[in-house]
Amino acid sequence: MNKKRFGLDIDGTVTCPTSFIPYLNESFEKNLSLDDITEYNLTTILGISEQEFWKWMINNEEKIYANCPKSSGVEHILNSWEKKHELYYISARGDHLLDITYKWFKQHQLPYEHIELIGRHNKIETIVKHNIEIFFEDKHDNACEISEECNIPVILFDTPYNRMAVPKNVIRVKDWKEANNWVNEWLEKAL
Repeated sequence: MNKKRFGLDIDGTVTCPTSFIPYLNESFEKNLSLDDITEYNLTTILGISEQEFWKWMINNEEKIYANCPKSSGVEHILNSWEKKHELYYISARGDHLLDITYKWFKQHQLPYEHIELIGRHNKIETIVKHNIEIFFEDKHDNACEISEECNIPVILFDTPYNRMAVPKNVIRVKDWKEANNWVNEWLEKAL
């Protein structure tokens, strides 16, 4: 079997989508659960401006990213894929978080071929540059744009904030086990 190059988002995909919630609840005196996060843009849910949100984010991002729990089941799947494929992580995190990100991957014993923090949500240019053949994402508009612009399958991890309609090349999954099953079928068809 030919090695495939997998592209993976980090936050809400490899990390648990609830990672931010305890910090939001503490800082903004809320009692949010994942079910309450029905939009990717948190300003509406929190009742704050973009400026206030980004000020909070800058003050908290290192602590949040250093302590994110990994998604359930991700370690076993990524370790099995790493033996046969290349794992490229492409994240909207800023590159000033690269050391924290590498430490987190090492702490959680997650494999990677390459980690690129691009500092923006538009990942298409980076996906094309690295010849990514399948992508894993949690942000709805990213998943749709990547699938349509790059003409590759995108695995979208289902969360309350991404439940809008998707094009046919976006495959919604509930967890890493379901993602792995879909990938195995996809790889068999590629033989």
